[in-house]
Amino acid sequence: MDTDRLPGCYRHPDRDTGISCARCERPICPECMISASVGFQCPECVREGSGTGHRPTANAPRTIAGGVVAADPHLVTKILIGINVLVFLAVLADPALAVRMELIGRYREFAYLVGPVHGVSTGEYHRLLTSVFLHVEWWHIIGNMIGLWVIGGPLEAALGRVRYLAVFLLSGLGGSALVYLLSEPNVPTLGASGAVFGLLGATVVLAKRLRYEMRPVIVMVVLMLVLTFVPLGGALTVSWQAHVGGLVTGALVGVGMLMPAAGRHRALVQWGTCAVAFLLAVMLILIRTAELT
Repeated sequence: MDTDRLPGCYRHPDRDTGISCARCERPICPECMISASVGFQCPECVREGSGTGHRPTANAPRTIAGGVVAADPHLVTKILIGINVLVFLAVLADPALAVRMELIGRYREFAYLVGPVHGVSTGEYHRLLTSVFLHVEWWHIIGNMIGLWVIGGPLEAALGRVRYLAVFLLSGLGGSALVYLLSEPNVPTLGASGAVFGLLGATVVLAKRLRYEMRPVIVMVVLMLVLTFVPLGGALTVSWQAHVGGLVTGALVGVGMLMPAAGRHRALVQWGTCAVAFLLAVMLILIRTAELT
């Protein structure tokens, strides 16, 4: 038996430490120790009123990405599903709403006449995100919402609410940007599948970070990409641009969110990665707008 080994942190037993809480004397690792007027204290002693001046959330349990562990770890996913369902019902009540929300680059009303021009290229940039919440077929919204729940729920629990929402929105924007760049400008696109693919990309990064068995995740990615590129016939048309754009964006943001070497600069790395993803999408949007105007 190694009697010289340092004790393990009371919250992370696998982490040896020579630092103890100044109040309760429990061993604490660098992640758990909180500066006090004298020495360091553990999160429990701080919560009991040690007077360090930290915000209450500073001592709350954290996810692997640094987000606060919430009482309902799937709340944002439920809200996103609710928004999609509400928009779907609104479109059923007013079909003209879909025309104002769908992603389209540039089209002219009354094609063979002189009519007003609409689309992202005319400054209607809201379409890049409103289209992510838009569905006009029942099978389309059911499929996407099942994917959002199955993939998004566990990812939200792992990242925390704010970081998870950032992955979803940036993935939706990244998918829309690639659609806008590569699709015909007068062909409308809609649906949350680009954002869902982004969540899948971040899930791949998470599984790698946690050293999970990768084969099931890789099989899921390959299967979804096959369904993207293989024609299924009928009226179903899949936007591979949205899927690929969302997948790449989600994976990129996921790498930033889950980078293990970030240390104390984790928040800077995470939100810096989000800023880079956003600026890349903006660059694609500006390039395409310049082509169409």
